[in-house]
Amino acid sequence: MLLLLALVALSPIVAAYVAYYGFAPSKRVNYGKLLEPGPAPAIAGTYADGRPFALGELRGKWVLLVVTGSDCGEACRRALHATRVARTIQGREQDRVVRAWLQPAAAPPPPAELLAWEPGLVAARAAPIELAELPIDQGGAASILLLDPHGNLVLRYGDDPDIERLAKDLQRLLSASQIG
Repeated sequence: MLLLLALVALSPIVAAYVAYYGFAPSKRVNYGKLLEPGPAPAIAGTYADGRPFALGELRGKWVLLVVTGSDCGEACRRALHATRVARTIQGREQDRVVRAWLQPAAAPPPPAELLAWEPGLVAARAAPIELAELPIDQGGAASILLLDPHGNLVLRYGDDPDIERLAKDLQRLLSASQIG
């Protein structure tokens, strides 16, 4: 009888141990690569029409920032498309998200037809030295960065992300955040 009572008392402890170590869930649920917490560098440049641009202007909203090389090739177009669709998937919450595209200052102005296909896109150019301060892939391909409303870097994606998983990351952050 005493042995049975001891087994009943220890069974929750054994079950918890087995559940914790035997059936541990995935350590991360986000799709994008988490970045070291900290503010994004202060990037200043110009809009396509020549007006001054500052990344700080976008504070107060979640920012899907696409950083590309001089040429907007296939990788750039895929990244821009992914951010547009991920933002649209957010439904009524999409107003909390702004999309921005940064290119090196020497890049030619974005083609008008590309901007027509990307409504609401903030397109600007900045000095390559300033763009190099961002945690992007230096291979010349496009990178997508997610910034929070305080201007902190949160996540990084490649040039061809899984759009549904990117949108899910964004949805989780928007639902958990009361700001932006």
